[in-house]
Amino acid sequence: MRRVLVGADSGGTFTDVVGTDGRILKIPSTPADPGAAVRDGLAALTGPGPRPALLAHGTTVATNAVLEGTVARVALVCTEGLADVVEIGRQHRPSLYDPWHDRPAPLVGRSDRLEVGGRLDATGAVLVPLGGEVPSPADGVEAVAVCLLHADLEPVHEREVAARLRSRGWDVSASHEVSPEFREYERTVTTVLNAALRPVCAPYLAGLEGEADEVAVMTSAGGLVDLDTAAATPAALLLSGPAAGARAAAAVAVACGFPDAVSFDMGGTSTDVCLVLDGAPAEVAQHEVAGHPVRLPSVDVHTVGAGGGSIARLDAGGALVVGPASAGAVPGPACYRRGGTAPTVTDADLVAGRLPAGVALAGIGELDRAAAAAALEVAGVDADGVIRVVEAGMEQAIRRVSVERGLDPAGLALVAFGGAGPLHACALAESLGMAAVIVPAAAGVLSAVGLLTSPRRRELVRSRPRPAHLGGLAEEVRQLAEEAGRLLPGATVRTSVDARYAGQSHELTVPGPGAFAAEHRARNGYERPGHPVEVTAVRAVATRPAPAPIEDVLAGWAGRWAQRVTGPVALTRDDCTIWVPPGWEGTEGPLGSLVLRRRGRS
Repeated sequence: MRRVLVGADSGGTFTDVVGTDGRILKIPSTPADPGAAVRDGLAALTGPGPRPALLAHGTTVATNAVLEGTVARVALVCTEGLADVVEIGRQHRPSLYDPWHDRPAPLVGRSDRLEVGGRLDATGAVLVPLGGEVPSPADGVEAVAVCLLHADLEPVHEREVAARLRSRGWDVSASHEVSPEFREYERTVTTVLNAALRPVCAPYLAGLEGEADEVAVMTSAGGLVDLDTAAATPAALLLSGPAAGARAAAAVAVACGFPDAVSFDMGGTSTDVCLVLDGAPAEVAQHEVAGHPVRLPSVDVHTVGAGGGSIARLDAGGALVVGPASAGAVPGPACYRRGGTAPTVTDADLVAGRLPAGVALAGIGELDRAAAAAALEVAGVDADGVIRVVEAGMEQAIRRVSVERGLDPAGLALVAFGGAGPLHACALAESLGMAAVIVPAAAGVLSAVGLLTSPRRRELVRSRPRPAHLGGLAEEVRQLAEEAGRLLPGATVRTSVDARYAGQSHELTVPGPGAFAAEHRARNGYERPGHPVEVTAVRAVATRPAPAPIEDVLAGWAGRWAQRVTGPVALTRDDCTIWVPPGWEGTEGPLGSLVLRRRGRS
């Protein structure tokens, strides 16, 4: 008998658990001990039977620690004269005309920034040997980040400093092990962030060991890694759950005939959107979390603080504001009857009729419409207004990943999932003129499905000391590909390069230098024939097939829809509720999905 494989996605409000035997669970998350909800979900899913063969896990622990400021105290060991790089940052100002806008505080205090001698030049050659003692961090420091100048090119000094600190018992994150890429500020912040997350994430991940024969963890890049790798590099987990959802959404969109789409994941705390082109989620080499750059590969997910639990209020000027504050899992929306009194988007959906009267949510029970209405009344807000405001914010997010990148939404499908996504998808698609809305099977737990249907993945990157010299590039790429293959035996390896026109300060990741001009034209609207191209870094991604094909995980969901669904109607399922507005109709699509279109539009 084949043992079950389980995907468990730990979110801010719910923890979703999916088995390859077709069973699903949504249980309230346990923020004080996120692993407890995962263990409870596994116990409920498997009962007294044998433990799962695999637990594929997506986590928000790293993200929440950064957002809530609960990361560990760290020390930074850097090259002499560079202690303030982490605070000086870049000239970029995200809010240019806001005099009250503050940049996020550095993740490491000034007194915890320690300098060492020695220096390399811009090619990685030693100018000044490493000398003297490596200073010891102060009492109260839990981990150490080591980031020395040009260690992305030659880590000889950084290895020595890290080895000395480790010999004294310190938990060390070294930049050449975490993010071996040029740009000193971004590499430093990423390494500090990794060090600050290790004491938070390592014990939590260790608590999952033994819950299955094998435990794998989803990274921001949309691939599964082993437990030890995840614990060593928790900065790579900051978009863990959203990346899994985007991968599953892309697979469903392709099956439904839409290789180009936008994934729309609305949960209890936030909404994540991601552009899907040619059947794959867009990827980036760097993303940002709470104002901090993270120089690690990730699925290109854009997040806004709008979810079912987002709290509605009137600001000082009397304007209606929704989010980013959330009622979360505890106490939750007022209609949950768990002590929450603030009005939320879920309360508004219930009062407006998008959630039908008497509806019961998995893990929550029947919702209390009277409590929702009372919360809205006390706050002085109305349900329709809350819905309009939250949908305006989500529409802006979808525009950011489509219109602002030169793509007409009319040719894209909106893949709606998460517990609240299918309640708002049709309104958003209509406002943007999108081709269709796809509600996947198991939409409310699709990120957990994505955990089981995403590949094993490891990636490597190497900076190049002389970007303008392309001689020997093919050999560099070959060597890196071989190294990536050794990390994941039996894998398929894909290579790429970061290229730019000479004189530019930004790069595009392309399969090779010959593809750069066309990609530059597509992204920026022009190219420079005859202008020299530089390659700043080479990349290799090794992947092995997913634990389970999505067709197998969703096999039991086919045939659950009537021949045709016509709005207005609210369709309730165990994992989510779907609102089909007037003028919309739907039919069953592949993989048990529901494909919704504006009536009269084929």
